[in-house]
Amino acid sequence: MGGEMIKVKTFTQNLEIMKTINELKTLDEQVNKFLKDENVKKVVSVSDTATTNNAGMTMGIIRVVAYEI
Repeated sequence: MGGEMIKVKTFTQNLEIMKTINELKTLDEQVNKFLKDENVKKVVSVSDTATTNNAGMTMGIIRVVAYEI
């Protein structure tokens, strides 16, 4: 590697019934803005996982992005 540094950033978004598409769009916009603002050269990995409540219902999403600067 020529001096690149790999970093990781975590994003979260609550999800509500019947609003998921807009909430995922908001999460995508948040991540894209971060990548642009930080002048990210290369995204190494993106991983999403759902969070659930005690009843097992999905209530949120966690997105982890590994990237080079």
